[in-house]
Amino acid sequence: MSKYTPMLQQYLEIKNEYPDTLLFFRLGDFYEMFFEDAQIASRELEIVLTARDAGNAGRVPMCGVPHHSAHNYIAKLIARGFRVAICEQVEDPREAKGLVKREVVRVITPGTVIEDNMLSETAPNYLAAVSVDEDSAGLAFADISTGEFKVCQWNGEHAVSQLYAEIMRLNPSECLLNENQPSLWIEEQAELNNMSIVATDFPSSYSMACDILQRHFKVATLEGFGIDDSYNLAVSAAAAIISYFERTCHAYLHHLQAISIHYSDQYLNLDTATRRNLELTKTLRDGKREGSLLSILDYCCTSMGRRRLKNWIELPLKDGRTINKRHDAVQELKENMVLRDSLREALKGVYDMERLAGKIGSQLVTPRDMVAAKQSLEKAELIKGMLRETSCELLKEIAELDTLPDMHDLINKAISDNPPMSLREGDIIKNGYSSEVDELRQLSEEGSDWLIAFESREKERTGIKHLKVAYNKVFGYYIEISKSNLHLVPEDYHRKQTLVNTERFICDELKQYEERILGAREKLFALEYAKFCEIREELLLYLHRFQITADQIAVLDVLLSLAEAAFANNYVRPVIDNSGVINARASRHPMVEKYLVNSRFVPNDVKLNQKDARFAIITGPNMGGKSTYLRQVALLVLMAQMGSFVPADFAHIGLVDRLFTRVGASDDLSAGQSTFMVEMVEVANIIHNATADSLIILDEIGRGTSTYDGLSLAQAVSEYIVSNIGARTLFATHYHELTQLEDALEGVVNLSVSVQDSGDSVVFLKRVLPGRADKSYGLHVAQLAGLRPDIIERAQEILGELETKSGNKQPPGLMEQPSLFAEENPIIEKLRVLELDELSPRNALSLLYEWKESLS
Repeated sequence: MSKYTPMLQQYLEIKNEYPDTLLFFRLGDFYEMFFEDAQIASRELEIVLTARDAGNAGRVPMCGVPHHSAHNYIAKLIARGFRVAICEQVEDPREAKGLVKREVVRVITPGTVIEDNMLSETAPNYLAAVSVDEDSAGLAFADISTGEFKVCQWNGEHAVSQLYAEIMRLNPSECLLNENQPSLWIEEQAELNNMSIVATDFPSSYSMACDILQRHFKVATLEGFGIDDSYNLAVSAAAAIISYFERTCHAYLHHLQAISIHYSDQYLNLDTATRRNLELTKTLRDGKREGSLLSILDYCCTSMGRRRLKNWIELPLKDGRTINKRHDAVQELKENMVLRDSLREALKGVYDMERLAGKIGSQLVTPRDMVAAKQSLEKAELIKGMLRETSCELLKEIAELDTLPDMHDLINKAISDNPPMSLREGDIIKNGYSSEVDELRQLSEEGSDWLIAFESREKERTGIKHLKVAYNKVFGYYIEISKSNLHLVPEDYHRKQTLVNTERFICDELKQYEERILGAREKLFALEYAKFCEIREELLLYLHRFQITADQIAVLDVLLSLAEAAFANNYVRPVIDNSGVINARASRHPMVEKYLVNSRFVPNDVKLNQKDARFAIITGPNMGGKSTYLRQVALLVLMAQMGSFVPADFAHIGLVDRLFTRVGASDDLSAGQSTFMVEMVEVANIIHNATADSLIILDEIGRGTSTYDGLSLAQAVSEYIVSNIGARTLFATHYHELTQLEDALEGVVNLSVSVQDSGDSVVFLKRVLPGRADKSYGLHVAQLAGLRPDIIERAQEILGELETKSGNKQPPGLMEQPSLFAEENPIIEKLRVLELDELSPRNALSLLYEWKESLS
């Protein structure tokens, strides 16, 4: 004899198939959890933990949630990284012979979510998969809520670092790793990035992976998607994603209609540090969206537009023609306020068509979703009409969008304008769509008329004025009579229920009506659901066209957002070409100027080229505006290449292929790296990967080590960039000695932040001007920061003594330092002959340590 009841035996059998999930086990109107699952759910959801009789095993832990509100509880668990298996009753309990049959219909994981309440409106929800070998790395990523599905692969010694950068950009909710391969760095980063990791089987061969994808896409080869065996690892990862979706979703994947290659070399390359330092989508201070570039440019009217804007910010372009197409559209929309306002008003009535497409493809679409799709197509028709008279190429392309009149007509004819949430209680299908539905509905409505007549007749027959005929799901139809009128109840009434002040009765005539009308209603509800399922499947015929329309509307929303931002913030269209210059007049920092309180932002000019002004050394005091200037130049380039107008009076941007920032200094304790190590790793990355078409932003080098070491490294790195790479560079430094490079190396120029010094007080003017700074003003900054007056006074005394001893205003120990250019350091010659393309990151770091030791 089993120690558990039959129901708990059934539970345990199903749980054994899904051991790494929390099993939501349907019992009537509740989802119940037992044993350890109950203890976890009780703790995480803050619900009461009870116990249930388990048979011979005594009582076991149990907790539960109502099925109608389960989605809220599931969302909490998914947000905390749990996987939830939904086990439903798959037969009518009234028809079950013995134990009700139950099956897991879906496993919800962080990367397979499709429900609106579990998704961010403004960010995609990616499931990623990674496959690596000795010198290659493959990545696949998909968003099941929209149908986006892409792959990329890198080869060579930097493959893993490129994979890492892309994973950090995507920020997937869940990542699949091949259980037969090393986990690399991903598991170490998972907790920091709130990413769920799943070790799973990957296809054992390229041909097996191809078979999985070809079967899904119903094609004979993947070559139609541009994919061949040079993408072997990416194909393996993509096949793992499809297999994972099939195992967890137990649903259709029709909206995953194609797979495309993500060509990372088409975009301005931004490493992880640069994305973070420039605060593209979240701030450095608290990781919030507010205060980021995204928040400044976001005037979008739709959720899919907001996601697309984020994508454009993270992936600026390198192709001048495509960038100028975007600029043409933004310019036309900026200049035509009437058109811009009309389009934005229409877009406010467009629902999230990308995710509606996901629901159609997965066959999880509801009647209300269908109405939302219909209304969105109506707005698309309006938008199409508004765009007919536009002149630029991109807007003309969008003006040709398919408004799917056939799909609109199907939904309009078939689905009620205001359908209920429930799929099983009728009122889904419109009158006139199905004659069968109409007949059953008429019978049901006639039944309502019969009830009114019956109640009136019974009041007259019995003399009970307040007699009432009503219905509930438990007792069916009944006649309700107050206790004061019980002496008037006729003999053909049979008592059904006793309440405090009333009695409920049934009679043969009402019983016969109940059997007839409830039978008709059950048939009506079943028929409406069947018709709805037919319509749901028919919508698959329009899915691909619907996805294309959604894509075009998302692009339009971003263009309108950029136009509105340009109008509201006084941005100008930049000139984009391959000239190699970065020139701007009165440029501004887009975020700082927006959030500046009680003062006006001071604009600055920018003049860089690839000849006589490619390396600018910026000196001056802290709080003078150096860091703001560095970032605003980088943001100017990024905004221009994503298709946005820029904060300046004029801007001319020669296209940049890679953007590097070495900004700030902080320990990476999670990786066991000191401030100086972090700094050197970032510099090594720049040295190894920058080209003549890159833009390098350096905010201090060598601050994490001794003065001699830091100064020597700063000079060596500067010389190498100028002489060997030739990238346009802005370098802010406190090493005033480096300003001598202007006289020694062609292409180096000095800039400084201006200060008004009246002796007793200092005013930071925030202006960046040609020339070098002659003072640091560190004590003035300390005074502004609120340091005690007695400490400031003592510091001034010490400074005076040091300056007197050294005979100049250099730090102690530097007064006998030979001129930087009196004798060339042998490290410089080593750098000149170094073959970077043959140098691995590990060897580069080893060399840096070796040179550091020799300089000590």
